[in-house]
Amino acid sequence: MPEEGITLTEKANLMTHEEVIEIAKKFVELGVNKIRLTGGEPLLKKNLEKIIRELSSLPISLGITTNGILLDKYMDLFLECGVNDINVSLDTLNKDKFNTITRRDYYALVKTNIDKYIKSGFNLKINCVLIKGVNDNELIDFIEYTKDRNSSIRFIEFMPFDGNKWDVSKVVSLQNILDKLYDYYGQNQVIKLDDKPNDTTKNFRISNYTGSFGVISTVSNPFCDSCNRIRLTANGRIKNCLFSSSETDLLTPLRNGEDIEGHILKGMYKKSKYRGGMESDRDFFDKDNFSKNRQMTIIGG
Repeated sequence: MPEEGITLTEKANLMTHEEVIEIAKKFVELGVNKIRLTGGEPLLKKNLEKIIRELSSLPISLGITTNGILLDKYMDLFLECGVNDINVSLDTLNKDKFNTITRRDYYALVKTNIDKYIKSGFNLKINCVLIKGVNDNELIDFIEYTKDRNSSIRFIEFMPFDGNKWDVSKVVSLQNILDKLYDYYGQNQVIKLDDKPNDTTKNFRISNYTGSFGVISTVSNPFCDSCNRIRLTANGRIKNCLFSSSETDLLTPLRNGEDIEGHILKGMYKKSKYRGGMESDRDFFDKDNFSKNRQMTIIGG
């Protein structure tokens, strides 16, 4: 979170809960079978209970990505609606560092909520963006967190977005991670797991550990050829790639009474085969290119 905070989007420009459901239904008609509510912070959304109940009635798998602060208030709802896939963003296991990164003093609550959900049988994953000089010294601590917990840590390579002070020297790559783990545990103790056909994560576990870990290697080893993700932003726009600077507006035509199917298909047909059209690392690392995209803190979806 930037120290100066962010400018909030006008409420009138955001999807209402009815519009969320209407657009979701159209995507499901077109073949989408999994929906994940992500951030900002989805558990702050007005009418969240209605959204969860109505989405869970569709023939989809429904998941949540959250900062974990409000999880204790929604466990019963998630159990009732079959929302089993919970991702929690947690970039450090150090309380003081947590407060610095998030600008909030909720570390103990987030950790307590994570353990409650793991013990209650949810499929819980922890998302951790590793950054050199910030939290890369906690790699082993995160792995050890999975030793006796049935959960997964997902290490995400630091990605270039406008305003996040990205530099390639700060990236902790998939190979960096594996090299450190091979040195610490021994290469034969780091077990490669099978990945699903459209996984964005390369999955592993330490031999005899209860949990597992994975790496989302967008920077060093992108997975564009198997990616089937679509992001619908909170203001009703398709981002057919997280790095795409172009977006397709669905909310305006919906409010004008138009059938949005054509707009959805148009947005999808524009999807580039590689990193939002940046086909070389030189293009991808060019600040003039990634500064055209929204800041990650205001992409939402």
